[in-house]
Parts: sequence; C-alpha cells; structure tokens
Amino acid sequence: DKIDFNYKEIFIKVDDEIKLKAWFINKDIKKNKTLLFFHGNAGDLTNRVHKLNKLKDLDLNILLISWRGFSGNKGTPTEKNLYIDAEKSIEWLNNLGVNNNKIILYGESLGTGVAVEMGKKNSFHSIILESPFTSIENAAKIYYPYLPIKLLLKDRFDSVNKIKLIKLPILILHGKKDNIVPFFMGKELFEKANSPKYSYFTEDDDHMMNFNDALINKLKFFVEKY
Repeated sequence: DKIDFNYKEIFIKVDDEIKLKAWFINKDIKKNKTLLFFHGNAGDLTNRVHKLNKLKDLDLNILLISWRGFSGNKGTPTEKNLYIDAEKSIEWLNNLGVNNNKIILYGESLGTGVAVEMGKKNSFHSIILESPFTSIENAAKIYYPYLPIKLLLKDRFDSVNKIKLIKLPILILHGKKDNIVPFFMGKELFEKANSPKYSYFTEDDDHMMNFNDALINKLKFFVEKY
C-alpha cells in the first residue's frame, strides 16, 4: 500500500543498546487523544500502512511502535521485554505532554497481550483489542495438542485472567474466519470484560481485519464516546 499520511519516523530509547523504530502521526498533541498501536507478530511497520491510511481519518494522533527484534531493532522480543518496550513508549508520550488519560491502547494480535497488561494500570483513556487471544498457552494447545505446553512456555500473555482487572472502556474486534487466533477467544474475552464494553464481530474477516468504513465508523464512535 502507498503511504497516504504524514508521519515522522522516530526512535524511542529503551536502554543504551535498544532503540525502537516508530512512526508518529501528530495532528494536535494538546487537543487530540493519541492512539498507541502495538502491532502483532508479522512483519514490520510497513505492513500496517493499509490500517494507518484509514486510521489517519480519525481525529487522533497515532504512535505506531515496532518491538525489539522487529523492523531492524536489536533485542529479543520476550513477554517481559515487550512490556518494557510498551512502558518506554508510554513514557515517550508522557514526556511529550500526553497524559495517560488521553492515550488509547490499541493491540493487534500478539500486541493485545501487551495492551491488556498495560491496561491493568487503569490510567488510560480506553483499550481496543484486534484479534485477541485468551492466552498463549490456550492458543498453543490448539496448534500443539501433543506437547506439554505448560512446561515449555516461558511467555504466557495471560489476557483471560487479566481482563477482569481492566476498568477502562473496551472495544474488541474479531473476525469469525480468523484462522490464526480463533474467534471464540475474542468472544470469551468480551464476555469476561467489564463494562463499558463494545464488540465488532464480523462474519467474513480473517486474522487481519478489513479496515472498511464499518470498522472505522465503529472506532470513531468508540473513541469519541469517552
């Protein structure tokens, strides 16, 4: 996809070794809320251009970060390390004058596990989860039913037990044809989430949601309501 938005490429310092490549769309940092986008396990920032081409029509600033180990960044993307990357990104926005209550956490696939962990602080504006899993363990059992998953897994991303700790407005997006993270996982998270909660469940979408007008209208409704 052709880039159809103005952005600045920045690097968020995590430590002396690691800097996270990120794109920042700054519409009006003082006036508008800021969407902090945590991407999933596939590809780099350029793989999200089709989403940003649509998201840029909302009255939001957008910070899309790439994790360590992605987009040419150094480091290993373990669960603990991704949480540190997310915290440093939030800190970067705070240093720019953006309070947490003006940050919308947006997690996509693997990034939903990080968004849920950050959301437990309950200091943010709201949280959006796209194609979320209940936990890595539950997802792994589907694909590797013959392995002792509990013993093998270092990373848990246990969203299903954390989601009840989140007391922010929440929107869950999931397609019923998702062949990577089964739809029932998004539905279970929605059922366990606290109100106010909203869903956008579609018959035809697979793991990468189709960012059509219906989805953008749902996002617009959600981010403007709170």
